[in-house]
Amino acid sequence: MRLIDAVLNKRARIGIGREQIPPNLSVAAAEEALSFHGIIPQYYPTPLLKLSAASSKMQVLEVLIKDESKRFGLNSFKVLGGIYAIAKYIYSRIEDHPARLDFAYIQSESVRRQLGTITFATATDGNHGLGVARTAQILGHKAVVFMPAGTVPARIRAIEETGAEVKLTKANYDDTVALAAETASKKGWVLIQDTAFEGYQNIPEWIMQGYLTIIYEALVQMKTIGLDKPTHIFLQAGVGSMAAAVLGYLVSKYGELYPYTAIVEPHHAACFYDSFVIGDGEPYRAKGDLKTIMAGLSCGEPNPLAWDIINDYADICLACDDAVAVEGMRLLADPSGKDPKIISGESGAVTAGLLWLLTRDNQYADIRDMMKIDTKSVILLINTEGATDPDNYRKIVQDNKL
Repeated sequence: MRLIDAVLNKRARIGIGREQIPPNLSVAAAEEALSFHGIIPQYYPTPLLKLSAASSKMQVLEVLIKDESKRFGLNSFKVLGGIYAIAKYIYSRIEDHPARLDFAYIQSESVRRQLGTITFATATDGNHGLGVARTAQILGHKAVVFMPAGTVPARIRAIEETGAEVKLTKANYDDTVALAAETASKKGWVLIQDTAFEGYQNIPEWIMQGYLTIIYEALVQMKTIGLDKPTHIFLQAGVGSMAAAVLGYLVSKYGELYPYTAIVEPHHAACFYDSFVIGDGEPYRAKGDLKTIMAGLSCGEPNPLAWDIINDYADICLACDDAVAVEGMRLLADPSGKDPKIISGESGAVTAGLLWLLTRDNQYADIRDMMKIDTKSVILLINTEGATDPDNYRKIVQDNKL
């Protein structure tokens, strides 16, 4: 049984220029986001790790992993978007503010006196909500976090420990987003969500801009080890905001020479894959039931802002069985040779498991050949999360279950 399905994007590389990339994903926008993140006291660039022994076994030149489990002590990259969007929102409410985003300023008593206590609302499977809740806590505001049915207790506890109110719904992720938006509108709360809808675009754009710090750092780090840029990049997609942000930045920076880009989703929550299969240029809901151990990718509908970029520029979309994520978690936890150990959760590890199978299992030689993965390939992966569900991580990695 094949664990991986692939569909090429018919629109990729047909001459759509970098001019179509929105300004919030430009090189200048990335520098602005990094400038803000860089003045937050807990900031440091997350590690870019080389998997030399694994690269040799995969018969590629380099495999590099940007380890976002180290981001601000919150076990995920998501806080980059939430904290940046909240900062931009606060600036939008104040006329007389510093020219550049200033973390100390938005944390100040002066700002709180002008704006009062704001309630930020969001829907999340865990990581995004934790970033929003922690930001609200640091800035002296409130957070209400809606979470879908089946959310594991560890993720709920992590958010509650910030002082945020958690509302556990009986719905899936997409319906929970709708409920959060509806409730926020009725109560006058500020919705911080990474998917756009009619009348709601600025905050998702700011969140995507915040994610640019990941790829900006990674490319600088590659230069320090003598590498120009990746030949290939694998990007996980739920609603697609992180994937589209990174891809948009790469197109903005490199034009038609941007790296070969693969979008990665779970089989049962594959809205981009299913949309590419239909192939009429429109986004569609995922056909599956959204049930997957990759909770961070369990989304049924693309962010429209992300769809526009992924539909124009992504080269291929890969839909994976949960077993691929399990393979990646174990591979990173028990590395080859002197490769570093990486603690990676289900959504974070899927790209590592995917790459391992593509390069090591000949039943996927057709996909490997389509992607032109060979001994000259420099492949960049992003570990988007650590072990945010410790019980499941232990079952998979230590107890060898699932």
